[in-house]
Amino acid sequence: MLRKLITWKMLRRILLTGGALVLASVAFVISCNVWIRETASPHVVHELDKVPFNEVGLVLGTAPSLRDGRPNMYFRNRVEAAARLYHAGKVKRLLLSGDNSRPDYNEPDQMRRSLQELGVPPVAMDMDGAGLRTLDSVVRARDVFKTTKFTIITDEFHTYRSVFTAIRHGLDVVAYPSEEIPPAASMRTRFREYIANSWAILDLYVFNTTPRVTIRREALPPPMAGTVDSTLSEAAARQ
Repeated sequence: MLRKLITWKMLRRILLTGGALVLASVAFVISCNVWIRETASPHVVHELDKVPFNEVGLVLGTAPSLRDGRPNMYFRNRVEAAARLYHAGKVKRLLLSGDNSRPDYNEPDQMRRSLQELGVPPVAMDMDGAGLRTLDSVVRARDVFKTTKFTIITDEFHTYRSVFTAIRHGLDVVAYPSEEIPPAASMRTRFREYIANSWAILDLYVFNTTPRVTIRREALPPPMAGTVDSTLSEAAARQ
């Protein structure tokens, strides 16, 4: 009887502690998202004619295609939004920031090619292949590309974290969201962003996270034919 009583008391304590931790975690996530949204909202401009002029537009990268080979609409919508800003005279230059951590994967170059197809001249574009995540792209725009006032171009739900990160680093920014993908088709991505917002608070206020690469880096050359990397790239392209 005593053993059962002790076991029940221990189980009850574990359940109460676990429940309290879950509630605290949920409260933290909600608080972080509300904080980011309220801070960044005044800097997010949805109407093209109301976007103020900035010399530079920072285009945040993403994969041009999905794992199953289908085009990534987030990618397409971002480059189209960037092209609209450029052709409307809202920016003079576009800084294309994304992942080029492997020779066979280059988000900035894919953006450059797509923007050229949309009429943006190559001389109006710079590429940053070390924009491995939002914080890296924003901070490197300041530290490596020497711009402290710019327009951020990304998805609507991603603009808030991007702007919040920039404000935390003392930057003067606005954001122009790309065309929104219906929530029913983007629930998983939106959920990940909800969690990413909470992690961003920890990065900015607890860990003081810095970019992984702090120098300007040339694009990694594509793998030469016949090498292991090129074989993997060709195989991936056929999938």
